[in-house]
Amino acid sequence: MVIRFFKNVIQHLKFPPVQCAALGALIGYYFLFKTIFIFIIVMMFLLLSLSSFFRVLSSLNKESRFLHFANVCSAAFTIGVFVGLCAANAGRNEIIFGIAEKDVIAVEGVLLEDPRILSSGSALVTLSLRKSAGEKGLRVKSRGEITIFFQPDNAFKIREYGRGTKVFAEGVIRTNERGVSMSAKSLHITKPAPAIERTRTSIRLNLIKRFSNSEWGGLALALLLGIRDNMDSDFTALYQKAGLSYILALSGMHLAIIAALISFLLKKPLGLKWCAIAGAVIIIFYCLLVGPMPSLNRSALMYVLGVLAILGALPKKAMSILSLSFLIQIIVTPAAGNTLSFILSYMALFGILITGQGLSSFFAGKVPDFILQPLSLSIGAFLITSGICSFTFGTIAPIGIIAGLAIVPLTSVFMIGSMIWLLLDFLSLSFILGFPLNIVYNLMHITASAAGNVPGISASPALVLVLSVALIIFLYGIEQRRKTALLKLEPFL
Repeated sequence: MVIRFFKNVIQHLKFPPVQCAALGALIGYYFLFKTIFIFIIVMMFLLLSLSSFFRVLSSLNKESRFLHFANVCSAAFTIGVFVGLCAANAGRNEIIFGIAEKDVIAVEGVLLEDPRILSSGSALVTLSLRKSAGEKGLRVKSRGEITIFFQPDNAFKIREYGRGTKVFAEGVIRTNERGVSMSAKSLHITKPAPAIERTRTSIRLNLIKRFSNSEWGGLALALLLGIRDNMDSDFTALYQKAGLSYILALSGMHLAIIAALISFLLKKPLGLKWCAIAGAVIIIFYCLLVGPMPSLNRSALMYVLGVLAILGALPKKAMSILSLSFLIQIIVTPAAGNTLSFILSYMALFGILITGQGLSSFFAGKVPDFILQPLSLSIGAFLITSGICSFTFGTIAPIGIIAGLAIVPLTSVFMIGSMIWLLLDFLSLSFILGFPLNIVYNLMHITASAAGNVPGISASPALVLVLSVALIIFLYGIEQRRKTALLKLEPFL
């Protein structure tokens, strides 16, 4: 009876081992890690017992494909839970100064990210602690990551040195609901960044300088490099109100535009495989230039895994590639799993994959074909992330689904135009595209303004989550019925 139940579940869901491992890692990272230790021990014991149970049955009946599959899946799930628990523990940011927090008057460490210039003119940086200093010259070893705010007079200095720079900052430690931070009163550069990081920072500063002379330059920097320092704060607020914030966060959409441009330029001379390999190399260098961004790293990692699938090293299944990407990312950068951009990025793509076909079937014949696919993708991503957005921001903006149908194509045109403008700028010919880009920028602003005037929906996050899950199950059911009908008709086709 038990075996028959598991057989029906596994055969219906068709979970390959990598998806089972990813599901286990997700449960271990986000749910089990927050429970009491004894509960974790009991859960791991039960999972190991289940895995052993299927292993024994599989050894007794070696011809049963189901028992072999169940054995592999249960083992993968158990390993995934263990990986998730370890990643969650490694991703904790535990700050240890080495002396009492109230006695810390200065810290020394290495910049983990590029300094961000705030609207007030101050600079925000994330520092990997090495030492802390107290009164009377006391210095002790420290560890952890701390956020530091530098005054405007030091902001551009630290931006010039960039990521990888070792600094010594004096100031006041503050603790609130967001964590531990420091308001720095002074800045001392104790060691410049490595040569490769200095080259990278120089390139970024040069690009900032080139784009800073135009009205739309701040948006171009945000879309191409993830630098929002030069963006109009009202523009950012407008996109958030219209439910279009995802447009400004570097993710799969932006990488897809770059990948499409690479394919357009290289596919014919190099062929599909070499074009894919060249694209992977270019995207890796692009991510190194942009810096660590969880949503962008997810997209880049999936692109590289997709290239391996094209080369025959991995199965060509989007859900398996998404699962493998999740496992790799939380192992390599465990702290990234706690960021909102990481969660929304994976959830949005997961929603697209499980509801895309169902939405296309539901809307087929009801909306024009050229709108059908982008509409299905937008609704799928919205449904799966609406509960999280409602909990985080207090409201959800369904108008973003419709507005995105206009904004996404405009963004694609704007990004490609900005890249061409940059190439022309090196030849002092950028004036050719300045006016057209300004028109596209204004069209994006007008569209976002119109969408922002539509009020969002304020509802209980739990209610939003329940309704979203119900709709997803409904759409998944539509797709399963469609597949069943096709299988019945297949002998007659």
